[in-house]
Amino acid sequence: MQLDEHLFRRESARMVAALTRIFGVHNLSLAEDVVQDAFCRALEVWKVRGVPDNPSAWLMATAKNRALDVIRRERTATTFAPELSRMFDSEWTLAPVVDEAFASEVIHDEQLRMMFSCCDPRLKEAVQIALVLNILCGFGAQEIAAAFLAGRAAVEKRIARGKQSLATSQRLFDLTDDDVADRLPVVQRALYLLFNEGYHSASADTVVRTEMCREAIRLTELLAADARTGTPATCALAALMCLHAARLPARITGAGELSALSDQDRSTWDASLIAHGLALLDRSARGADVSVYHLEAAIAAAHVQAPSVEGTDWHTVVELYDRLLALAPSPVVALNRAVAVAQRDGEDSGIAELEAIGDAERLAAYPFYRAAFAELELRRGRTAEAREHFEAAMRLARNAAERRFFQKRLGCCGSA
Repeated sequence: MQLDEHLFRRESARMVAALTRIFGVHNLSLAEDVVQDAFCRALEVWKVRGVPDNPSAWLMATAKNRALDVIRRERTATTFAPELSRMFDSEWTLAPVVDEAFASEVIHDEQLRMMFSCCDPRLKEAVQIALVLNILCGFGAQEIAAAFLAGRAAVEKRIARGKQSLATSQRLFDLTDDDVADRLPVVQRALYLLFNEGYHSASADTVVRTEMCREAIRLTELLAADARTGTPATCALAALMCLHAARLPARITGAGELSALSDQDRSTWDASLIAHGLALLDRSARGADVSVYHLEAAIAAAHVQAPSVEGTDWHTVVELYDRLLALAPSPVVALNRAVAVAQRDGEDSGIAELEAIGDAERLAAYPFYRAAFAELELRRGRTAEAREHFEAAMRLARNAAERRFFQKRLGCCGSA
């Protein structure tokens, strides 16, 4: 019998949050050990008795009992959370305090505090994301290393360095602190990168890491649901993730092949996720500020609401890319805008926009840059040029699925 992966990730994050509340952030490793104990116990018991009706409640109760055992055994030798330690001296107060730490609203707050603590601006971005994935999403070092094409040893060092920083901070970030607003963009950025890594995976094994997208959405929804952190930009970020994730069922075929937007069966897009994403986008409009997430979500909304590629409102999409380019210029945004211009004004205009990208050298290793040239040259009937670009894209492909996709498109160019 194997534990359901999503159950493990969700409950791991919740239990670590509750136990860190009890033990203190300086005992994070102890909290993680107790969580591991709870899962090991579940494997043993459920194998014999079967999975209980409410596995989450079973795991929480097991972790809670284990926490009580640890405190009773070690309270004279170990210091726990400073604000709670005094309550652990008496059996009259011990159990109620532990019960309270496992209350859903307390766990919700503790997960947010952990999220903000992991995204300490003093930590490098790679360390922040490794911490979020490890502590809040339950990913192991090997999984993180595979996702980011990094060595396991390097990822273990990042996680260890980040946890050491957390432990020395003595307490988790307090959401009543004045700098919540200052740190929120860092948290949003980490979650955005987490989702993008799942959606545009650089993994050698797959082009999509659905579970990573799902975890990014779960954490962003937590952020959006809280009055202190559910800003318009947070809601726009959640909308962006939902609208992109809604298209995932059609992005990869049943055979694991990458599918272009023009070839996707739109009836397989997740209608409920689209509706949720559009509702979040509406909610994000309650403020005056327009963030990068607003513009990207609006572009995603234009795609999911269109009946086809031909029926897409490309004028609006180009205008949104214009605003995005002005707000956050990047060669990838310029590339996407050029593709949209080609749809609106024709292939010649699209090629001109691709050639006009100022810092195109930053796209030199990006296979879809050469693929964009190839597609437009193919539409212009210049098959030799298209072939050359597709062959270059194949050489730059980051995984087998991308390589097969470009190979298939190369087949449309005819014989050399």
